[in-house]
Amino acid sequence: MDQVRVGMIGYKFMGKAHSHAYRDLPMFFPETPRPVMKAICGRNEAGVNQAAKQFGWEEAVTDWRELVRRDDIDLVDINAPSDAHKEIAIEAAKAGKHLFCEKPLALTLADAREMLEAAEAAGVKHMIGFNYRFAPAVRLAKKLIDEGRLGRIYHFRAVFLQDWILDPDFPLVWRLDKNVAGSGSHGDLGAHLIDMAHYLIGEMTDVVGMSETFIKERPMPSSMTGLSARGSKDAPKGPVTVDDATLFLARFRNGALGSFEATRFAAGHRCTNGFEINGSLGSVQFDFERMNELQVYFTDDAADVQGFRRVLATDPAHAYAEAWWPPGHTIGYEHTFIHETVELMEALRDDREPMPNFRDGVRCQAVLEAVERSVEQKRWVQISEM
Repeated sequence: MDQVRVGMIGYKFMGKAHSHAYRDLPMFFPETPRPVMKAICGRNEAGVNQAAKQFGWEEAVTDWRELVRRDDIDLVDINAPSDAHKEIAIEAAKAGKHLFCEKPLALTLADAREMLEAAEAAGVKHMIGFNYRFAPAVRLAKKLIDEGRLGRIYHFRAVFLQDWILDPDFPLVWRLDKNVAGSGSHGDLGAHLIDMAHYLIGEMTDVVGMSETFIKERPMPSSMTGLSARGSKDAPKGPVTVDDATLFLARFRNGALGSFEATRFAAGHRCTNGFEINGSLGSVQFDFERMNELQVYFTDDAADVQGFRRVLATDPAHAYAEAWWPPGHTIGYEHTFIHETVELMEALRDDREPMPNFRDGVRCQAVLEAVERSVEQKRWVQISEM
């Protein structure tokens, strides 16, 4: 297999990120199957036509059902709002298309399980978009853990802090509507933290959480794109039906303890997505706003030089770095999507499941809903209950 023909549904924030990845991948990873950008789909004809022209797709369409049935499409990329994921994925699987779906996988755990079952029944490959796994510094943290260089893991603490809806007059965008988004900061930001914990530490056994919606009503928007929107503070208001912030504690199967915080009300934090892991032999710290760096500490360093050291993960010793620039020349957010797409294309070529896949999406959804149940019932909830 030297190419994969892609049909993409969605053309805004994630649509642009995925399109950029498809376009740049052949330049830097020439041995990887080439994505062929056949068709992009969206409900707004003018908007999707503009996106096709701007992003480099061969054509634009407005009927996703037509797109998933086309004989010239191998892979369906789903980055439409969360409420559309299930129906599109199941229909595409029945049509024999491989699947790439943005997170969260679905609005509910039951829907996520249906999507996984449909993909497995159809025998198609499936991937979920947890792009932060693909930062070279995160890969280094994974390597240190897997090689036992941090020893027994005791703690995983993670935060995803934003402030883009801090203004109470910011419009009521779709991400604040539970019927469309499923949940707020918990499902949008917390999902990334949960997947990172699964990737680095392993399965969780039980959780306890709390959440809050600080602004209960917001003005209705006149337009919205990605994380931006327009509207008047004098516009009619609608209810915010998702959480603004969710925090929870977790126990891991390996005995480690975890803490998680996701909020859109952390003033001064544009996109602070970070974690710290403490083990018996050392620790690591990561903050995506400094995504090329991993802070590393080992307990067996000489006493007079002990402390966290900054490791710049841009040398060929680090994952994906050989494809990019000379050592010390950093990469950015968009490169995580390119690395993600490399994994997807190579998995299709090698006839294996990409990582992460819909199983990881289901695992993440189980934790999301266990936390929600804990918030509602004010108790510890075992993941096995879900």
